Amino acid sequence: MTIDTAYFHDVCINILYGSVVVLTFVVVERLVYYGLLALRTRKLGAVVHGSGHVPATAFRSRDLLTRSLATYVGALRSPGATREALEDLSATLFIKVSGKVEARLWVLDTIVTAAPLLGLLGTILGIMDTFNALSSGGISDPAAVSRGIAAALLATAVGIGTALYALLGLNLLHRVEGHLNDEFKRLILGSHSLPESEVRIALNAARHGLEGGRGVASQTAMQET
Repeated sequence: MTIDTAYFHDVCINILYGSVVVLTFVVVERLVYYGLLALRTRKLGAVVHGSGHVPATAFRSRDLLTRSLATYVGALRSPGATREALEDLSATLFIKVSGKVEARLWVLDTIVTAAPLLGLLGTILGIMDTFNALSSGGISDPAAVSRGIAAALLATAVGIGTALYALLGLNLLHRVEGHLNDEFKRLILGSHSLPESEVRIALNAARHGLEGGRGVASQTAMQET
Protein backbone atom coordinates (compact mmCIF):
# COMPACT_ATOMS: atom_id res chain seq x y z
CA MET A 1 0.00 0.00 0.00
CA THR A 2 1.40 3.39 -1.03
CA ILE A 3 1.07 6.26 1.43
CA ASP A 4 0.48 9.73 0.06
CA THR A 5 3.18 11.39 2.16
CA ALA A 6 2.63 14.83 0.60
CA TYR A 7 -1.03 14.77 1.60
CA PHE A 8 -0.32 13.77 5.20
CA HIS A 9 2.46 16.35 5.39
CA ASP A 10 -0.10 19.02 4.53
CA VAL A 11 -2.52 17.55 7.05
CA CYS A 12 0.07 17.86 9.83
CA ILE A 13 0.71 21.52 9.03
CA ASN A 14 -3.02 22.29 8.86
CA ILE A 15 -3.54 20.65 12.24
CA LEU A 16 -0.77 22.81 13.68
CA TYR A 17 -2.36 25.95 12.26
CA GLY A 18 -5.68 24.86 13.76
CA SER A 19 -3.96 24.31 17.10
CA VAL A 20 -2.72 27.91 17.03
CA VAL A 21 -6.30 29.11 16.60
CA VAL A 22 -7.57 26.87 19.42
CA LEU A 23 -4.88 27.83 21.92
CA THR A 24 -5.37 31.53 21.11
CA PHE A 25 -9.07 31.17 21.88
CA VAL A 26 -8.36 29.34 25.14
CA VAL A 27 -5.78 31.90 26.29
CA VAL A 28 -8.05 34.87 25.54
CA GLU A 29 -11.12 33.21 27.08
CA ARG A 30 -9.25 32.25 30.26
CA LEU A 31 -7.70 35.69 30.64
CA VAL A 32 -11.10 37.36 30.36
CA TYR A 33 -12.60 34.89 32.84
CA TYR A 34 -9.71 35.33 35.25
CA GLY A 35 -10.06 39.09 35.00
CA LEU A 36 -13.73 38.88 36.01
CA LEU A 37 -12.86 36.53 38.87
CA ALA A 38 -10.12 38.86 40.05
CA LEU A 39 -12.59 41.77 40.19
CA ARG A 40 -15.06 39.64 42.13
CA THR A 41 -12.34 38.42 44.46
CA ARG A 42 -11.29 41.99 45.18
CA LYS A 43 -14.87 42.93 46.07
CA LEU A 44 -15.31 39.89 48.31
CA GLY A 45 -11.97 40.58 49.96
CA ALA A 46 -13.09 44.12 50.79
CA VAL A 47 -16.21 42.65 52.43
CA VAL A 48 -14.46 39.85 54.31
CA HIS A 49 -11.37 41.72 55.44
CA GLY A 50 -13.01 45.12 55.81
CA SER A 51 -14.88 46.52 58.75
CA GLY A 52 -18.39 47.77 59.25
CA HIS A 53 -21.70 46.63 57.80
CA VAL A 54 -21.74 44.01 55.05
CA PRO A 55 -23.82 45.25 52.07
CA ALA A 56 -26.98 43.28 51.39
CA THR A 57 -25.78 42.54 47.85
CA ALA A 58 -22.29 41.39 48.84
CA PHE A 59 -23.00 37.67 48.55
CA ARG A 60 -25.90 37.68 46.10
CA SER A 61 -23.96 37.08 42.92
CA ARG A 62 -24.59 33.79 41.15
CA ASP A 63 -20.97 33.12 40.23
CA LEU A 64 -19.29 30.02 41.65
CA LEU A 65 -16.77 31.93 43.76
CA THR A 66 -19.39 33.95 45.62
CA ARG A 67 -21.76 31.02 46.11
CA SER A 68 -18.94 28.84 47.44
CA LEU A 69 -17.85 31.48 49.95
CA ALA A 70 -21.45 32.11 51.00
CA THR A 71 -21.98 28.39 51.51
CA TYR A 72 -18.92 28.18 53.74
CA VAL A 73 -19.92 31.24 55.77
CA GLY A 74 -23.38 29.79 56.28
CA ALA A 75 -21.92 26.47 57.48
CA LEU A 76 -19.38 28.27 59.65
CA ARG A 77 -22.00 29.73 61.97
CA SER A 78 -24.57 26.95 61.74
CA PRO A 79 -25.38 25.10 64.98
CA GLY A 80 -23.33 21.97 65.55
CA ALA A 81 -20.63 22.84 63.02
CA THR A 82 -17.42 20.99 63.85
CA ARG A 83 -13.86 21.74 62.85
CA GLU A 84 -13.61 18.50 60.88
CA ALA A 85 -16.83 19.20 58.99
CA LEU A 86 -15.70 22.73 58.12
CA GLU A 87 -12.33 21.46 56.91
CA ASP A 88 -14.05 18.90 54.70
CA LEU A 89 -16.42 21.54 53.35
CA SER A 90 -13.61 24.01 52.63
CA ALA A 91 -11.63 21.29 50.84
CA THR A 92 -14.68 20.37 48.76
CA LEU A 93 -15.37 23.99 47.84
CA PHE A 94 -11.72 24.58 46.97
CA ILE A 95 -11.68 21.56 44.66
CA LYS A 96 -14.85 22.81 42.96
CA VAL A 97 -13.51 26.34 42.51
CA SER A 98 -10.04 25.27 41.40
CA GLY A 99 -11.55 22.81 38.93
CA LYS A 100 -13.58 25.61 37.38
CA VAL A 101 -10.57 27.93 37.29
CA GLU A 102 -8.30 25.28 35.74
CA ALA A 103 -10.84 24.29 33.08
CA ARG A 104 -9.47 23.97 29.54
CA LEU A 105 -5.84 24.39 30.58
CA TRP A 106 -5.35 20.76 29.61
CA VAL A 107 -5.80 21.86 25.99
CA LEU A 108 -2.66 23.99 26.18
CA ASP A 109 -0.79 21.24 27.99
CA THR A 110 -1.71 18.81 25.22
CA ILE A 111 -0.62 21.22 22.49
CA VAL A 112 2.72 21.83 24.22
CA THR A 113 3.42 18.11 24.14
CA ALA A 114 1.92 17.19 20.78
CA ALA A 115 2.90 20.13 18.56
CA PRO A 116 6.67 19.36 18.28
CA LEU A 117 5.94 15.68 17.64
CA LEU A 118 3.36 16.54 15.00
CA GLY A 119 5.79 18.96 13.38
CA LEU A 120 8.50 16.31 13.33
CA LEU A 121 6.08 13.84 11.78
CA GLY A 122 5.21 16.38 9.09
CA THR A 123 8.90 16.94 8.36
CA ILE A 124 9.56 13.21 8.06
CA LEU A 125 6.64 12.81 5.67
CA GLY A 126 7.79 15.79 3.62
CA ILE A 127 11.33 14.43 3.31
CA MET A 128 9.96 11.01 2.38
CA ASP A 129 7.93 12.64 -0.38
CA THR A 130 11.05 14.40 -1.68
CA PHE A 131 13.08 11.19 -1.66
CA ASN A 132 10.29 9.30 -3.39
CA ALA A 133 10.31 11.92 -6.13
CA LEU A 134 14.08 11.60 -6.45
CA SER A 135 13.95 7.82 -6.63
CA SER A 136 11.35 7.91 -9.34
CA GLY A 137 13.45 10.34 -11.39
CA GLY A 138 10.80 13.01 -11.24
CA ILE A 139 13.14 15.77 -10.01
CA SER A 140 16.29 16.69 -11.91
CA ASP A 141 16.79 20.21 -10.57
CA PRO A 142 18.82 20.35 -7.30
CA ALA A 143 17.02 23.57 -6.42
CA ALA A 144 13.72 21.73 -6.48
CA VAL A 145 15.13 19.21 -4.01
CA SER A 146 16.21 22.03 -1.71
CA ARG A 147 12.76 23.57 -1.91
CA GLY A 148 11.17 20.23 -1.07
CA ILE A 149 13.38 19.76 2.00
CA ALA A 150 12.74 23.35 3.07
CA ALA A 151 8.99 22.77 2.78
CA ALA A 152 9.36 19.62 4.86
CA LEU A 153 11.29 21.46 7.58
CA LEU A 154 8.52 24.06 7.74
CA ALA A 155 6.41 21.57 9.68
CA THR A 156 9.06 21.30 12.41
CA ALA A 157 9.36 25.08 12.61
CA VAL A 158 5.60 25.52 12.91
CA GLY A 159 5.39 22.73 15.49
CA ILE A 160 8.12 24.20 17.70
CA GLY A 161 6.67 27.70 17.36
CA THR A 162 3.20 26.44 18.29
CA ALA A 163 4.56 24.59 21.32
CA LEU A 164 6.47 27.66 22.47
CA TYR A 165 3.39 29.84 22.10
CA ALA A 166 1.30 27.34 24.06
CA LEU A 167 3.96 27.02 26.76
CA LEU A 168 4.10 30.77 27.33
CA GLY A 169 0.31 30.96 27.51
CA LEU A 170 0.12 27.97 29.84
CA ASN A 171 2.71 29.41 32.24
CA LEU A 172 0.90 32.75 32.31
CA LEU A 173 -2.46 31.14 32.98
CA HIS A 174 -1.02 28.84 35.65
CA ARG A 175 0.42 31.86 37.45
CA VAL A 176 -2.89 33.73 37.43
CA GLU A 177 -4.81 30.58 38.31
CA GLY A 178 -2.56 29.91 41.31
CA HIS A 179 -3.06 33.50 42.50
CA LEU A 180 -6.86 33.16 42.27
CA ASN A 181 -6.82 29.89 44.20
CA ASP A 182 -4.68 31.49 46.92
CA GLU A 183 -7.10 34.41 47.11
CA PHE A 184 -10.01 32.02 47.57
CA LYS A 185 -8.13 30.36 50.44
CA ARG A 186 -7.64 33.78 52.05
CA LEU A 187 -11.34 34.50 51.67
CA ILE A 188 -12.20 31.21 53.36
CA LEU A 189 -9.85 31.95 56.26
CA GLY A 190 -10.95 35.57 56.52
CA SER A 191 -14.63 34.64 56.61
CA HIS A 192 -14.16 33.50 60.21
CA SER A 193 -14.06 37.15 61.22
CA LEU A 194 -17.39 38.12 59.65
CA PRO A 195 -19.82 39.62 62.20
CA GLU A 196 -22.44 37.24 63.54
CA SER A 197 -25.23 39.58 62.45
CA GLU A 198 -24.13 39.41 58.81
CA VAL A 199 -24.06 35.63 58.43
CA ARG A 200 -27.75 35.53 57.47
CA ILE A 201 -26.92 37.51 54.32
CA ALA A 202 -24.38 34.94 53.20
CA LEU A 203 -26.64 32.00 54.00
CA ASN A 204 -29.55 33.51 52.07
CA ALA A 205 -27.25 34.22 49.13
CA ALA A 206 -25.97 30.65 49.14
CA ARG A 207 -29.50 29.29 49.03
CA HIS A 208 -30.34 31.76 46.28
CA GLY A 209 -27.44 30.46 44.19
CA LEU A 210 -28.05 26.76 44.83
CA GLU A 211 -31.85 26.64 44.54
CA GLY A 212 -32.38 29.28 41.83
CA GLY A 213 -35.68 30.63 40.65
CA ARG A 214 -36.63 31.88 44.12
CA GLY A 215 -36.43 35.44 45.27
CA VAL A 216 -34.22 36.45 48.14
CA ALA A 217 -37.26 37.53 50.13
CA SER A 218 -38.88 34.11 49.90
CA GLN A 219 -35.63 32.44 50.94
CA THR A 220 -35.42 34.68 54.00
CA ALA A 221 -38.97 33.74 54.91
CA MET A 222 -38.18 30.05 54.55
CA GLN A 223 -35.13 30.36 56.79
CA GLU A 224 -36.99 32.29 59.48
CA THR A 225 -39.81 29.76 59.50
